Amino acid sequence: MKKFLNFVACIAFVLGFSSSFANATEKITVGATPVPHAEILEFVKPELKKMGYELEIKVFNDYVIPNVATDEGQLDANFFQHIPYLNDFNAQKGTKLVKAAAVHLEPMGVYSKKIKNLDELKDGDKVGIPNDPTNESRALDVLVNVGLIKVNDNALRTPKDIIENSKNLKFIEIEAAQVPRTLGDTAISVINTNFAMNAGLNPVKDALAIESKDSPYANILVVKDGNENTPKIKALVKALNSESVKNFINEKYKGAIIPAF
Repeated sequence: MKKFLNFVACIAFVLGFSSSFANATEKITVGATPVPHAEILEFVKPELKKMGYELEIKVFNDYVIPNVATDEGQLDANFFQHIPYLNDFNAQKGTKLVKAAAVHLEPMGVYSKKIKNLDELKDGDKVGIPNDPTNESRALDVLVNVGLIKVNDNALRTPKDIIENSKNLKFIEIEAAQVPRTLGDTAISVINTNFAMNAGLNPVKDALAIESKDSPYANILVVKDGNENTPKIKALVKALNSESVKNFINEKYKGAIIPAF
């Protein structure tokens, strides 16, 4: 009888352990910039929980560290960049990162604390722009589209590629996250929407000009090459590309950020 009870207890332990193991949630670790990336990820946490995954969000105010950490396997994915930036990063750093899904577009905008419209710009005024290759070229494109400058046909442009600058604008090149800080020293600054919002600027109300909605710079979920088809990344993509996320983006950001799926 004692042996039988011990046997039953052993079976109960094994079954209990197996059940506990089966119900354990798998962790997905994603690096993201604060607004709106981390906010969107926070929104999908409950849905991922239902799918058996615990989402851990690591917030960065940097464009290099999350890519390196994803390539090295410290992060399962990251969410902060667009394809032109990713392609340039891979080429420069030798990383093997790929797009898993497009999520949203953050139209780049022109902001100022000194003028109310672009017609007020004066000869020799200073302009703040990001200094990383893709965002710098993108910022110059915004200024081209509003008629302030003309540039050559190079794929990635810097102020050296400006071929017409009737107002003799002077360009201050600085890390993208720091561009909002230039507003005290510039007439205008061209700022990524996530950093503008993080600085308390409203792209819909405060931007003097904003990037066209047909921009190719949709923000994407990025993983190391070969991981895009793993079950947990597929689950994350499904959650991020859901109708509920589309509604969340439209309702929360009211046009400042646009769904890209």
